[in-house]
Amino acid sequence: MKVGTENKRNIVILAVLMAILIPTVIYFVRSVFGGPSAPPRTAAPAASAPGASNGPAATRFPALATLDPTLHPELMAGAESLKYTGTGRNIFSMSSAPPTKIEAVKGPVRLGQGAGAQHGPAGPTGPPPPPRIDLTFFGYATQNGVKKAFLLHGESVFVASPGQVVDHHYKIVQINPLSIEVRDLLYNDTQTLPLSRS
Repeated sequence: MKVGTENKRNIVILAVLMAILIPTVIYFVRSVFGGPSAPPRTAAPAASAPGASNGPAATRFPALATLDPTLHPELMAGAESLKYTGTGRNIFSMSSAPPTKIEAVKGPVRLGQGAGAQHGPAGPTGPPPPPRIDLTFFGYATQNGVKKAFLLHGESVFVASPGQVVDHHYKIVQINPLSIEVRDLLYNDTQTLPLSRS
């Protein structure tokens, strides 16, 4: 049987996979169906940390002394026993009643600042205006009757004809001698950019 170079490559890959798979299967079979198991560990008695008291808090939290010797169970128990004694609503309790008395407004609401500020409700403001298109139009050329604009965005230079998209979201609408119309595709807004003299 004649084996080509592509078959040799496949045989090498198969051999590597088998070398990984066989020890994995052996380990799995031993762990599931037998093999020496470690004896169960017995829990060591909790030793009291230096400085920890043997009061009621220490008996309520016996494992804390072994976990972190800097914890003070007696202080934690004291914090748990505190009761809220404020005059308003307890924001830490779901069952506390809301306040019964709400303070009345003492004067008219002022809108704006300064002496010329108008009082009263303001009208709807509407959505914010779209951002200014951050392209600089610094020239154009005509080649085979097609105008191509030269645009600058940061340090990137783009050459585009009408209908083409620049920087993934600016579409060139029209190229004029002293300006260019560009549509921002993200905001569906068309702006006219003047020819830059610098």
